[in-house]
Amino acid sequence: MMADELELGKAGQTEKSLEIPACGDMNQEAASAKKDEPDDLANYLELKPEERRLGKKLCGYLNKLGGKGPLKGCKTRWFVFDQKSCHLYYFRTAQDSSPLGSMDLSKAAFNYCLEAEEGTFEITTPVKDYTLKAKNRQTMMYWLQQLQQKRWEYGENQNNLFTENHNICTEQPKSPPALKTEEEADEFLDPVKTPTGLVGVEAASLPVALQPTTLHNISLKHLGTEIQNFGSKAVFQFSGSKPFRENRTCFEEVSQGPNEMAEDLSQTKGDLSVKDTQQEEQNTPFQKCSGGSLKSLTIRQNSSPMTPGKDTAKDEIAPDKATRLHNDVLGLTNELNAQRELVKLLHRALEAAQQEKRACNTYLSSDESTRLELVRHKVRQIRDLENRACVLEKEKQKLQQSLGTQTDLTEEMKQHAQLLMEKNHAKQEVILKLSQQMANESCLPETYNKITTEAIGKLEEQIVHLKDDQEAYKIQNKFLNSEIYQVTKLWQATADREKALAMKCAALEAKYCQVESKYLTMLHKLEDNASKQEGTPQEMVKQLIADQSKREIQDQLGNQGGRFCNEYDEYGFRMVSSPVQDRDLLAKIQALERKSIQLIASQEGQEKTIQVKWANHLLGRTFGELLPSPELKSLIRNGIPKEYRRHVWKWCVNRWVRHIRERYGSKRYQELLKLCKNKDQAASKQIELDLHRTLTNNRLFSSPNSRMVQKLRRVLLAYSWQNPDIGYCQGLNRLAAIALLILREEEDAFWCLVAIIDCIMPEDYYSKTLTGSQVDQRVFKDFLSEKLPRLMSHFDQYNVDLSHITFNWFLVLFVDSLQSNILLQVWDAFLYEGTKVIFRYALAILKYNEEEILKLSDNLAIYNYLGCATQNISEGRKLMNIAFVEMNPFPLKLLRNRRTAHLEKLNAELSELERIREAYVKERVEQKVTIDGASEDEDETERNRPGALSPEFPAGVTSKS
Repeated sequence: MMADELELGKAGQTEKSLEIPACGDMNQEAASAKKDEPDDLANYLELKPEERRLGKKLCGYLNKLGGKGPLKGCKTRWFVFDQKSCHLYYFRTAQDSSPLGSMDLSKAAFNYCLEAEEGTFEITTPVKDYTLKAKNRQTMMYWLQQLQQKRWEYGENQNNLFTENHNICTEQPKSPPALKTEEEADEFLDPVKTPTGLVGVEAASLPVALQPTTLHNISLKHLGTEIQNFGSKAVFQFSGSKPFRENRTCFEEVSQGPNEMAEDLSQTKGDLSVKDTQQEEQNTPFQKCSGGSLKSLTIRQNSSPMTPGKDTAKDEIAPDKATRLHNDVLGLTNELNAQRELVKLLHRALEAAQQEKRACNTYLSSDESTRLELVRHKVRQIRDLENRACVLEKEKQKLQQSLGTQTDLTEEMKQHAQLLMEKNHAKQEVILKLSQQMANESCLPETYNKITTEAIGKLEEQIVHLKDDQEAYKIQNKFLNSEIYQVTKLWQATADREKALAMKCAALEAKYCQVESKYLTMLHKLEDNASKQEGTPQEMVKQLIADQSKREIQDQLGNQGGRFCNEYDEYGFRMVSSPVQDRDLLAKIQALERKSIQLIASQEGQEKTIQVKWANHLLGRTFGELLPSPELKSLIRNGIPKEYRRHVWKWCVNRWVRHIRERYGSKRYQELLKLCKNKDQAASKQIELDLHRTLTNNRLFSSPNSRMVQKLRRVLLAYSWQNPDIGYCQGLNRLAAIALLILREEEDAFWCLVAIIDCIMPEDYYSKTLTGSQVDQRVFKDFLSEKLPRLMSHFDQYNVDLSHITFNWFLVLFVDSLQSNILLQVWDAFLYEGTKVIFRYALAILKYNEEEILKLSDNLAIYNYLGCATQNISEGRKLMNIAFVEMNPFPLKLLRNRRTAHLEKLNAELSELERIREAYVKERVEQKVTIDGASEDEDETERNRPGALSPEFPAGVTSKS
């Protein structure tokens, strides 16, 4: 990158030496380079990339707006474009060795405004905006077109490199599409010809415009670079050898051979003084004040006394020097006057201090009575002065009020006088116009002709200006069209490349998960088969499983980028167990299958489709404005996107508990927390025991001191005071934990728990007798007989009591049973529709595993399979389709009627059990009374027996009676 900049520095120096007779060869090379340059942008685009690199470098002088406050202004800078890095570097002069800064044009946009000063344009980058100014409009348009072309070529090169490295076929044009039709030619700007002498290496020979002061053009922000550049030039100016100076300021001279350097020394010796004098003569007429540039000052100090043109330069600088000296004299005069005023003030202060000193001396030299009298006199004087000051203050206020009144009156009079003067002036103008009209009535035709000619001339001039403005706006419009066109093409190419990479990555990740899942499944089956045999196969399978486990552990410790299956999902649930052995191997296989299904679904666009439907439904409305509808019901059944789930759950909970919150007020949760602090709840001990058994597969609840555990404790204690009849029941901790994971806030989780227990679930579902839960188990058996008769008869055949498995499903809503992503879909529909969703999904789970269960012919095997049946489900969409499509119809009225019928039967059974229990207790009491009576009779007989001791006295002691 820097070599190209150095080449520019050398070329600029070569062009600069064109004015010296000894460098004729350089002049011919520049002429030939100029001859080989393409005439316009169209011809340039037809060149091959190799020919383009050999073309003319983009460089030249531009004014750059910079600085802050008083230092803000335009400074002349030498700009050089580097094709390899797509950066535009700028120097103070063409001979500087180090750049002051650079602009990254790979992601930049270009623009210019017609209302701005001529030649001004803007470069907008992601980091900063730059304002530059060219010498004229043609130069500005040339720079803009060239920068556009350079940016396009850089983007094309990047796309080609990317395509070659990744073997991705993307159709990208090798150059900006040629504008062939007339309509396209009207829409885009024609190529601008190269401004002669204003850009390219030949522009380096032009004199830099002088600034008002010496330091105006120096960059204070990059002062170190300026000192380095100036020091390198100043050292070699004192040496009197131009080739060595050029060798320091031009990078490419560093690689020059010793023979070439010696030749340059012999050819260019002594040219410094002539060139500097010519440049000084060119710059002096444009210099408004003394000083010049830092380089010109150094050259004048080191130039030879015999240098031609030196006296002329001094004569031209003399007026500016006299002006500067005159300004210095005026400044010193003003400073002297200020010092005199300061001396007068100090004299007055000194006199006042001396008077005070004399008064103090008099006071100290007098006796006690005199001092007392002086003090009293001073006190009286102070009092008089204070009174006088009060009176003067009042007078001042009155005078100010009077002055204000007089000022207002004066203003009114001035306005009135101004109106009168304006009227008088208008009348005079009318009189003059009438008089002139009467005087010019004789030469009226000539006047009309003159006025008409002047009006037509003005109109024609306005038309010309309007045409110029129209042409300028057309040029600007064409340029902006080309800019938008190119930026859009670049963005489209980048977007296509990213999309291709994303699709390729998702396909590879899904393929990897499928392969690994099949591999682990094969190992598990081989292990089962090998366990029945003895010998080498079993050891080999165990070694393969151990190797896979070690690889997983290394991936977790190294946190490698290729790790496709994370240990936890976005809600903190564990997805893969470690180490991978026995059941953990099955968990690993299930997690990989789940990950593969998710990746394939995302690649097919299913999740994106759901998100688009949700976004369209929520368009123009807030979550609080949602209304129940069939469309919303269908969206919720398909699953709520994670970015919307928290808000939709909150809306669903508010629908259920709105009447409760209105009855208790908005501060109900805070009141319950205060009650928990002041009083002890009977259920607190059981709550503490269950806290550490909550969601053991979730990392957010793994530590007893974690924030989620503390929140869960407060929520459960608050609910125990909210509903004392229930207090706490085992299972509520898992319901509250899920609510906390999604809703995040304690109060929202508390009201979600209230909605589930007090509003959605039937009465006595979590009471001590669990009446509602028992009723639902009986209702579920009825539905199972209707929807899945083969499975129900299979259970009856092997005496399988399904309630041992499904009771926990209903009580905790499948928590710790289903995988987290499927569990949250179940909760989505449950919070919106109610308990009917539990029956649908319970039947769907059995339907999902029906064929596998029917293959089992052993009671214990069926129980074992049902225990892990929910964990084997990885296709959530298939399960949802079974629950809401294959299980239809599922009327809510039928569910209520069956609950009522089974509740009556259960209450009758419980009453009968209570009657039996009371009879048994009564019988036990009667038996106890009979046994106690018989014991008393035996004791009395024993005491009355001769020779028996009285229980009141021990052996050896007799009663006196």
